[in-house]
Amino acid sequence: MKRLGIMAALPQELGDLLTQMRACGDVRTVALGKRDYHIGEVAGVALVVTLARIGKVAAATASALIHVFHGDAIVFTGVAGGVHADVKVGDVVIGETLLQHDLDASPLFPRYEVPLLDRARFDADRALTDALAQAAQAFLAHDGDALATRFGVREPRVHRGLIVSGDRFVASNAGVDTLRRKLPDALAVEMEGAALAQICFEHDIPCAVVRTISDTADAHAPASFAEFLIAIASTYSSGVLSRFLSTRG
Repeated sequence: MKRLGIMAALPQELGDLLTQMRACGDVRTVALGKRDYHIGEVAGVALVVTLARIGKVAAATASALIHVFHGDAIVFTGVAGGVHADVKVGDVVIGETLLQHDLDASPLFPRYEVPLLDRARFDADRALTDALAQAAQAFLAHDGDALATRFGVREPRVHRGLIVSGDRFVASNAGVDTLRRKLPDALAVEMEGAALAQICFEHDIPCAVVRTISDTADAHAPASFAEFLIAIASTYSSGVLSRFLSTRG
């Protein structure tokens, strides 16, 4: 890996990564298309880091990471809503496959299938997902007691499987029930990961998505998401990313 791209939608989802980069040496910032790209390193890993912002179109920022900044692998980090009954607030979900739950070009193409690519599900890179899962497990094992004391997160777990993405913040009982019925293996829902996975598939670039569960995508989601994002998201991102990067240098 020559340079790893790291993306998030919101600043809190990057944790203290930019601070770590500045502590490790010079950080060069390039403004392109109303976004800032930060180039530096952590733990001997060359990085380019940016905020994609929210939504599937925003995930197209990955194209700049690939073609302008020569990233040869990309990790998207952030929060998500839990969909599966086994997934709780404070858990971590690693996306092994990703799908756009709001994509429907039927009857021309099957529902969820990306037109002209003959697929609906896109696989994340196995080596990256393994490393992220190990980093998340290590973080939860080391910081689990502190998470319970400070934030009330009890016995958080790491899950691996399907993450679904769409340009809609799912925040109703009916909305999450629909996802569970139509995509029973979905673990979490967010707004960028599957678009990133499609871009990386088309460019033959390894990618991975790691999400901390901030809410359960139901009527309580807006309040839970906002509280989690402000209070806890940075702690998770910092803990997982620092451990992940320490194994890549």
